[in-house]
Amino acid sequence: MAFDIDMIKGLYSNMAERVNKAREIVGKPLTLSEKILYSHLWDGNPTKVFTRGKDYVDFAPDRIACQDATAQMALLQFMQAGKPKVAVPTTVHCDHLIQAKEGAAKDLKHANSVSSEVFQFLESVSNKYGIGFWKPGAGIIHQVVLENYAFPGGMMIGTDSHTVNAGGLGMVAIGVGGADAVDVMAGMAWELKFPKLIGVKLTGKLSGWTAPKDVILKVAEILTVKGGTGAIVEYFGPGATAMSCTGKGTICNMGAEIGATTSTFGYDESMERYLRSTDRADIADAANKVKEHLTGDDEVYANPEKYFDEVIEINLTELGPLLNGPFTPDLSTEVGASMTEKAKANDWPIKVEWGLIGSCTNSSYEDLSRASSIAQQALDKGLKMKSELGINPGSEQVRYTADRDGILGIFEKLDAKIFTNACGPCIGQWARYSDPKNAPKNSIVHSFNRNFAKRADGNPNTHAFVASPEITAAIAIAGRLDFNPITDKLINEDGQEVMFEEPTGWELPPKGFEVKDNGYLAPEKDGSHVEVKVSDDSERLQLLTPFEPIGNKIEGAKLLIKAFGKCTTDHISMAGPWLRFRGHLDNISNNCLIGAVNAYNDKTNFVKNQLTGDYAGVPDTARAYKAAGIPTIVVGDHNYGEGSSREHAAMEPRHLGVAAVIVKSFARIHETNLKKQGMLGLTFNNEDDYDLIKEDDTFNFTDLNEFAPDKPLTLEVVHADGSKDVISLNHTYNAAQIAWYNEGSALNLIKKQNAS
Repeated sequence: MAFDIDMIKGLYSNMAERVNKAREIVGKPLTLSEKILYSHLWDGNPTKVFTRGKDYVDFAPDRIACQDATAQMALLQFMQAGKPKVAVPTTVHCDHLIQAKEGAAKDLKHANSVSSEVFQFLESVSNKYGIGFWKPGAGIIHQVVLENYAFPGGMMIGTDSHTVNAGGLGMVAIGVGGADAVDVMAGMAWELKFPKLIGVKLTGKLSGWTAPKDVILKVAEILTVKGGTGAIVEYFGPGATAMSCTGKGTICNMGAEIGATTSTFGYDESMERYLRSTDRADIADAANKVKEHLTGDDEVYANPEKYFDEVIEINLTELGPLLNGPFTPDLSTEVGASMTEKAKANDWPIKVEWGLIGSCTNSSYEDLSRASSIAQQALDKGLKMKSELGINPGSEQVRYTADRDGILGIFEKLDAKIFTNACGPCIGQWARYSDPKNAPKNSIVHSFNRNFAKRADGNPNTHAFVASPEITAAIAIAGRLDFNPITDKLINEDGQEVMFEEPTGWELPPKGFEVKDNGYLAPEKDGSHVEVKVSDDSERLQLLTPFEPIGNKIEGAKLLIKAFGKCTTDHISMAGPWLRFRGHLDNISNNCLIGAVNAYNDKTNFVKNQLTGDYAGVPDTARAYKAAGIPTIVVGDHNYGEGSSREHAAMEPRHLGVAAVIVKSFARIHETNLKKQGMLGLTFNNEDDYDLIKEDDTFNFTDLNEFAPDKPLTLEVVHADGSKDVISLNHTYNAAQIAWYNEGSALNLIKKQNAS
């Protein structure tokens, strides 16, 4: 029986009317993405055509999911909203605060000890406000959502950028900051710029060593890390329908790495099989009654160039296995000889120290079964592991079933470490080194989604490469980055040459899924009596104080940092050991921008304090300016804020007195997060003006009192010698978002509206 089946049936009962009305208004056949968007309008039935990439639209998502690291700040904000209960189905999943070190049992026990205060807080808030709670060890948020909550044709938002994973089950699922989630929890509309549409036609069929992971690795190579910004990527074609549901989820999951708003697939038989195998036959039955509305119209897929803003075609039969990296998920290399040449040219370590399988991207039963087929071959052929191997199952249901079927036992015979059903190394929660900053240069291969510097283990010298689970297993056994399992031989313990055969596996467990305790706690129907306690002297949790409006007069501002090159949310607000402070804004602000590269000295966390002339860390310098009552600005490059949805990357600079972030271009979620926190998120009208900004400049906004939609702002840049440059800054604020700025934050406006 599905969660929230009445809500799902209610949506389906209105879908035909809303889709038909949208088709009539738009005047042409519809993509799946358009059907879902137009059937989730806040005002109900469609009444107008929205312009892609331009119009801001109010939507009514069906549900919300939060992981423990971001849920803390989201729920601390919701507690200020003045609401007794969440307005839509919401869940919290404890998967980020569990460090991988010794293995599942010991690591989970340790996490429950050191993070008990946070887990108890999340559980009590969930119980009070009607939120479903998934305990530590229950699984990784996106795998648990796919198994329990995702459904074809639905719309959900989540406080994690990989919420998009649910597109594998035909949803429009979008990663957001916590403030966006608070809007929807409080019963308000959720605003999104109507996305552009990218169509990816998949022909042929995957076979041999090629996996769904290779599809998104290829798409990342084509579109790059910012090519999907502001767009929904919709996959279709015979190659799409031939793929498993969890394979589709993998592809959608890594859509976050190309900046896409989300990715999705049309409802098909693989989704029906997955729904029925995960005890949701009632959803499958309901979906089958409206299935023509749960995929794009035939005309769209027959002539995609007419209906999408961009179309990509990939022949899966011709696609081979890929390795993407290091340090960016869009640098793609074919497995084998190409890697040999590229590694030598770039001085990448050929020896592989670790192979890691799991994360929200590739931790399904199918993924583990295919990787285990390679592990079994290693045992059968007398091969020993040349690298260390770690496994993170996606959920307790997957773990229990895989253990029952002997899959985990195969890995254990190769001395693999089975970590907790949690994110672990994928988000920097990996106790690999005692001193990661001074750790040696090395290479690892994993089936995760991100491979930014320091991402997995805190070591800036770790070269991380992204691959499918089966390729990860093969390379880990061989111990070489340039190993090609399709062509290369290995020497076994008897001195014989042996080769791997193609991986095999099961789309779904032959004996069905099974679990003893899935880790779910339902909230009380009436949680009004539940008391939520936060100690005044806690280092982990801190009740929020509303931000004061920045105002329409910013003068005499100083430069906090001019970031050079890639500046992701990992650079702005690191994860890893800092995760423990995600519920304490002042403490977490001590990592603000410490990973960003200072354009003036190529160093991190080393900026000039213009009040003293001394150099110090970014947070300390920011606090000095704030204490002196001087506003600051941050300047950045392209795709600023790429990566995680973590709103801490916006809240920390806001807390430390940053008034404006000025960049060449933004990643979507981060730009929205800045707006929500009452800050200015601006882009250079002329990108070359980035070069005009000097380390010791002073900044004056000359027309902020005229802040209005579609009207650029003017910045006066006063140099140390008294000369000036006047530059034009663009923005995407609409009237409602300017109201957030004027009130100090979107949350301040919500509280004001609720009070009235």
